[in-house]
Amino acid sequence: MNKFAILFTLGCLVGSMALGQKFGYVDTQYILSQMPEYKEAQQRIDELSAAWMDEIQEKYQEVERLYTELQAEKVLLTKDMFDERYAEIQSMEDELKEYQNQVFGFEGQFFLKKKELIKPVQDKVFEAVEKVAKSLRLAIIFDKSSDLVMIYTDPIHDYTEYVLEELGLKDENDLIND
Repeated sequence: MNKFAILFTLGCLVGSMALGQKFGYVDTQYILSQMPEYKEAQQRIDELSAAWMDEIQEKYQEVERLYTELQAEKVLLTKDMFDERYAEIQSMEDELKEYQNQVFGFEGQFFLKKKELIKPVQDKVFEAVEKVAKSLRLAIIFDKSSDLVMIYTDPIHDYTEYVLEELGLKDENDLIND
């Protein structure tokens, strides 16, 4: 978040506080960590990532093996033969780098799969936050786990437990601050 956005947000906060509007904050990272569907989605993402990384690592090892074989056979090959095989290996390596970028690059398969699996869970949290805000007449709810730095927070303004309750994840041993 840039400085202008932070100053604008803080200015809005001060202005709304002057009008007597209520505000609060939640910790979405904590909320997500309490959600079984988030844990499942994260586990699936980790499994996919590991599988893709293993596949790419195997292909890099194959390319390295081919380079090593080429170096060992260099004395037996003509310059043209060496250059041709070297170019083939380089082409394989370039294709592998392109594949790695398609999987792990910006807007790659990993990014898209993560978005597909995590976004519905995040949407569920945001809907619960909105319901809590409306039911408790809060004008502003900050996310404690986001880029907005909160140097001090009074726990009385922490509505994380309300959101967990809205999601059906409330621990009966926890007490909500009223």
